[in-house]
Amino acid sequence: MRLRSLGVTLAATAALITLPTIQPPAASAADTNLSQGRTATSSSTENAGTPASYAVDGDTGTRWSSAATDDQWLQVDLGTSATISQVVVNWETAYGKDYKVQASSDGSTWTDLQSVTGGDGGLDTLAVSGQGRYVRLQGVHRATQWGYSVWEFQVFGTNGTTQPGTCSTANSAQGKAASASSTENAGTPASAAFDGNDATRWSSQASDPQWLRVDLGSAQDLCKVDLNWEAAYARDFQIQASSDGTNWNTLKTVTGATGGRASYDVSGSGRYVRVLGTARATGYGYSLWEFAVHTGSGGTPPVEGGGDLGPNVIVVDPSTPNLQAKFDQVFAQQESAQFGSGRYQFLLKPGTYNGINAQLGFYTSISGLGLNPDDTQINGDITVDAGWFNGNATQNFWRSAENLAITPSNGTDRWAVAQAAPFRRIHVKGGLNLAPNGYGWASGGYIADSKIDGTVGPYSQQQWYTRDSSVGGWTNGVWNMTFTGVEGAPATNFDTGPYTTLDTTPVSREKPFLYLDGNDYKVFVPGKRTNARGVSWPANAGGTSLPLSQFYVVKPGATAATINTALAQGLNLLFTPGVYHLNQTINVTRADTVVLGLGLATLVPDGGVDAMHVADVNGVRLAGFLIDAGATNSDTLLQIGPAGAGADHAADPTTMQDVFVRIGGAGPGLATNSVVVNSDDVVIDHTWIWRADHGDGVGWDTNRADYGLKVNGDDVLATGLFVEHFNKYDVLWSGERGRTIFFQNEKAYDAPNAAAITHDGIVGYAAYKVADTVNVHEAWGLGSYCNYTSDPSIVQHHGFQVPVKSGIKLHDILVISLGGKGQYAHVVNDTGAPTSGTDTVPSKITQFP
Repeated sequence: MRLRSLGVTLAATAALITLPTIQPPAASAADTNLSQGRTATSSSTENAGTPASYAVDGDTGTRWSSAATDDQWLQVDLGTSATISQVVVNWETAYGKDYKVQASSDGSTWTDLQSVTGGDGGLDTLAVSGQGRYVRLQGVHRATQWGYSVWEFQVFGTNGTTQPGTCSTANSAQGKAASASSTENAGTPASAAFDGNDATRWSSQASDPQWLRVDLGSAQDLCKVDLNWEAAYARDFQIQASSDGTNWNTLKTVTGATGGRASYDVSGSGRYVRVLGTARATGYGYSLWEFAVHTGSGGTPPVEGGGDLGPNVIVVDPSTPNLQAKFDQVFAQQESAQFGSGRYQFLLKPGTYNGINAQLGFYTSISGLGLNPDDTQINGDITVDAGWFNGNATQNFWRSAENLAITPSNGTDRWAVAQAAPFRRIHVKGGLNLAPNGYGWASGGYIADSKIDGTVGPYSQQQWYTRDSSVGGWTNGVWNMTFTGVEGAPATNFDTGPYTTLDTTPVSREKPFLYLDGNDYKVFVPGKRTNARGVSWPANAGGTSLPLSQFYVVKPGATAATINTALAQGLNLLFTPGVYHLNQTINVTRADTVVLGLGLATLVPDGGVDAMHVADVNGVRLAGFLIDAGATNSDTLLQIGPAGAGADHAADPTTMQDVFVRIGGAGPGLATNSVVVNSDDVVIDHTWIWRADHGDGVGWDTNRADYGLKVNGDDVLATGLFVEHFNKYDVLWSGERGRTIFFQNEKAYDAPNAAAITHDGIVGYAAYKVADTVNVHEAWGLGSYCNYTSDPSIVQHHGFQVPVKSGIKLHDILVISLGGKGQYAHVVNDTGAPTSGTDTVPSKITQFP
C-alpha cells in the first residue's frame, strides 16, 4: 500500500467531497453508459481495496488503482460489440499524464481510439469513434510516483446487437436460490422474497448493513429491479450484481427512499443480484415482500453451464456390456499414437468391476466417479507397458489414472511410465511395478495421495517422486527417488543410494476431480494441507463441491471467445477430451476459478497469442491439461499473474497440477517462455515442461524455446518438477523464498556446438539457475542429465547455478552424462566432480554449500 504526504491525503479527501456527478454525454440521446456494472479487469491493483470493478460501479467514492509502474491498464467487457462515441475518465490524484483509450473485438488485438499526452488529471471527456466489445485505458506515463487511479471509467455508445425496449416483463428471480446476511426468524427466510407471493416476506436482524441476494443460475443482462418493501424498509441501499457471488458491482445507489413499491432501471450483467441495505428507516431490520429482477431479451445469450460431457468421455458402470472390448478398442488406437489427435477419458461409476485389464495408451485417462477411491473397485489391472516401443518405457508419456481401487489379478499392478503420467488418489490392494516387462529403460514418474498396500518396485526407473501417500515398502531405485509425506518410505540415503526423504510436504492441495453425487456430476475441490503426511481420503477434510452447472463444459469446436465469455460470466471450465485451437488468450480473472481438463485436453495457441493468462487473484486451480505451442512464436504459453504481481495468496494459493507444456513434436512449435509465474505463493504440483527432442518439427531453431519455467513470484513451491531440453535456462528462479522438491532435467540434445550455448564465459546454460539477486532458496532431490547427440564433445560447466549465500541451500543434487555424449565439469557452480566418461554414473553433492 502506498503512503502519501498529509497534503496529498487532504487533497484526495477534498476530491472525495467535491467530485462531480458524471452525466451521460449530450452528443446523442441514444448513447448510453455501456460500461457500468460490466466485468472489469486490470493489469494490476494497488491492493485488495482498489479492484478494477470499482471503476465501473457508478460510485464516485470508490476507485481502481494500479501498481506503481507506467505500463498498466484497465479494461471493461461491454458484453457484446458496440459502437463507441465517448469515453469519460474521472481521475483520482494519481492520474495518467500520457495514456491511450483502445477498443478490441476479442480482448487481444487493440485499436487506438484516442491518445492523450500531457494530461492534467481531473475529468477527461473524450469524443471517440470506433467499435468493439472490450475498451481499455492503457497507461503510458504516470504523472506521479504512484500508479494510475480512476474513480470512474465510463464508455458511452450504442449496443450493436441489443435493441432498446427489450427488458423482459418476466421475473427472472422467482423461485431461484436465495440467501441473506441474516433472518429475523424462521418464518421470514430469504426465499420468501422470491416466491411470487406478496403475503410472505424476508426480514433481517435489526442492524446495518444487511443484504438479500438471488442466484439467477447463469449470467444475465440486467435491466430492471422491482422492490416491494414491508413497513420496515431501507432508507439507503444499493442494488448490486456479481458474476461469482464474491466481487460485486454497484448498479444503483439509492438514498432517502420512502419504502413501498419501487422500480429501478439498471444496466449491467451478473449471475447474482443483491440488495445491500446500508441505513434502515425504522428501528427494525430490513423487510421485503418481493424482490423481482428483469433481464434483457436481446444481445448475445449467456453461455450455459453443465450439460453432457461430449463424445470422447466414456462413462461406464459394472453392468456395461463389452466393457473390456471398449478398453481394448481405445488402447489399440492410442497405444503408439504419441503425437496423434485422439483424446479419451474413461469414467467408472462406483461399483465393483471384475476381470478388467484397462491398458492405457497415449492421451487416455481413467478415473473413478466416487467421492473416495474405494467407491470404485477394480478386480483386475490398470496397465501401462512398453510393448509398442520394444520394451523401452522412456516415451510412455501423457496418460493418467485417478480415484479408484485396484486389486491386481496377479498381486502386482504394472505402471511403467515416463513423464506426464500421474498416478493420483489410487488404492492398490497389492504391489506396484513401475518397470516395463523385461525391465527395459524407464524414465518417470509421479505418485500422489495414493495407498499401495504392498511393495513398490521401481526397478529400472531412473527417477521418481512420491508425495503424501502410504506404501507397504519400496525396493531399490536408480538415481533419484524422492519422497515427501510418505508413510513407509525408505530413509534418506543419497551418499550411497538414490533416496531423499522428507517426513512431510510443506504445502499441498490435491487436484480437483469429477465425481457423481447420486445422478449429478460435481467437481470436488480439495482444501489446502500444510505439513501433510499420508493420504487425504476418506475424510476429504476442508474441500468443497461444485455442481457441474457452475462449469462451462468445453467441447471440441468451442472458440476462445466463448470460453472467455463463460469465464467472464463467473463459470469455471471443464475441458472435455479434444484439441482446442485458440485465436485469443484465455483470461482467468476470477478468484478460485477451476480450470480442469479430462483426457489430456490440449490447448494450441494460433497466430502467436499466449495460451492462458491467470490474474493475480486467490486460489485458481489449473489441472489436467496440455498446452501445445503453435507454429507462430508465443511470448509466454502460460502466465500466472501479471508482471509485478505482489498480492499475498498464502491462505489460498493458486495451484498448477498435471498441467503439461510441449514445444514441438506434433509439428513445429515456438515459444520464448513456456511458463512464467509472477504471483506469490503458487504451488506447482507435478508438471512436465518439454521442448521436444523427437517427433515432427524438431530442430535447434525449428522448435526454439528459450526458457522452460521462470519464477518471479515469492514463496513459490514446486513439488514434482520435470523440465527438459530448452535452448537457454530450463528453470530460472528470481523470486524469494522459493522451494523445489524433486527436479528432473535433460539438457537440449540438439545444441549444435559449445559456442551455441556459451554465455557470460560459461559453456552451457544451467538446468536450474537461481538468480544472483535471490537471498533465500532451498531445494531437494535435483538431477540434470546431458546427452549432446549433435556434438558429444561439449563439456557443460555445471548443471546448477546459484548465488553463494547463507539462505541458499541445495540438498541431494546430481549430474549424469548419458553414455558419454557430452559431460559436466561440475555439479553446482564450480563445485562437484566431473561426470565419468561413458559410465553413466552420477556425480553427486549431498549438501551445497
